[in-house]
Amino acid sequence: MKLLRKKRVFALLLLGFVFLLFSNGLFIGQIIYPIHYREEIRQNAAQYQVDPFLIAAIIKVETNFKHDRESKKGAVGIMQLMPDTAEWIRETSNTKSADFRDPKHNIQLGSWYLAWLNKQYKGNWLYSIAAYNAGQGNVSKWKNNGVWDGTEETIKKIPFGETRHYVQRVLYYQQKFKKLYGEEWNQSAESK
Repeated sequence: MKLLRKKRVFALLLLGFVFLLFSNGLFIGQIIYPIHYREEIRQNAAQYQVDPFLIAAIIKVETNFKHDRESKKGAVGIMQLMPDTAEWIRETSNTKSADFRDPKHNIQLGSWYLAWLNKQYKGNWLYSIAAYNAGQGNVSKWKNNGVWDGTEETIKKIPFGETRHYVQRVLYYQQKFKKLYGEEWNQSAESK
């Protein structure tokens, strides 16, 4: 009898979980895919004209919102900026950001850099995302030599496997975040 009762309780709990999962997909989705540092992301997205979900996606792929990560190559902070790049951004943008390891300042510098890359690539966000990972020199070489045309359909032509995978992951999370948070952030999933 006890075994039968345990099975019924387990079945009811399982049904309740499945019901919760399907009845409130946004709630569960936001638990599985949280966005931290929301205010900093939204503020810098507005200031630099960058999709906030792109910033969040880059942070997700770079550090999974863990601000104390340092890459093997020396990139630091939540958006994984190389120290020389962060210093160049500070000088070029006249930003008063003190400690670029601090998430607030790192998001500001990384957002400015994304906007700057986008201007360099005349509005092509895919080139900008790839350059954020592989560097402008590599992406410009691929563009100028006809290796990659900067379209989503030809991402598989990106010569660096790490960058190819990086761009795909950033796009995946950008769309996932738009779907989960677009309405809440007062943006439609199709905007930007």
